[in-house]
Amino acid sequence: MISLTQREGIATVLLSRPPVNAMDTAFVARFTEILDEIERLKPTVVVLRSDQKCFCAGADLAMIGSFFGASGGTAAMIDYVKSLHRIFDCLEALPAVTIAVIAGAAMGGGLEMALACDLRITAPAAKVGLPEARVGMIPGAGGTQRLARLCGQGVASRLILTGELIDGREAERLGLAQWCIEADALDAAVAAIATRTAGLSRQALIASKACILAGLDPEKDGYAMEIAVPETLMETEEARARVAQFFAPRQK
Repeated sequence: MISLTQREGIATVLLSRPPVNAMDTAFVARFTEILDEIERLKPTVVVLRSDQKCFCAGADLAMIGSFFGASGGTAAMIDYVKSLHRIFDCLEALPAVTIAVIAGAAMGGGLEMALACDLRITAPAAKVGLPEARVGMIPGAGGTQRLARLCGQGVASRLILTGELIDGREAERLGLAQWCIEADALDAAVAAIATRTAGLSRQALIASKACILAGLDPEKDGYAMEIAVPETLMETEEARARVAQFFAPRQK
């Protein structure tokens, strides 16, 4: 259903629940296990991708349908949505650089999962959107918040309030994706980006990520964190070694 591998500081999470990686309760439970394992492994980069034609179609529609009209169905639906919030919040807060690779469709909860990552790479043929209003629902697993935060109110309103689906190139143009790569070059590009990132200081990346997220949180002072972080980093052996290595050629 979901597997995890790691090599040279890069962990790869592979979604593999045919045919569309629909997220049911078992999927959420397995994803939770994967997140716990990532915390233990401490990679620098986490690449989230799919081995299906679809990145992730979102919630399991058969499961959602069973909630309607069932005794306790509303409570079950709320519990399910809360479980998505938990895993996406954990994904967003991971002490690693997270990259979602979207080669196919990322709809609803599937796009919400990708929005919880730090970076997104699309293929031109990818289709992304938050079409929940078509079935009388909202993108309630963080979609209204993260998309607006990432791309602004206008883009979030465009996609959510019209149910529009866009391709990978438009996703990049709108700032939803940071790269759009042709399908035949996608794997090589993902490997290059992940490898380059993994070669940077893990401590500095984690601190930078924390500062970025703090700047988006009205209850935190991102500027104060920027001032405090270097004091900690400068005392680490890694930072000292990297600085010495950087200046060594100039001292010859």
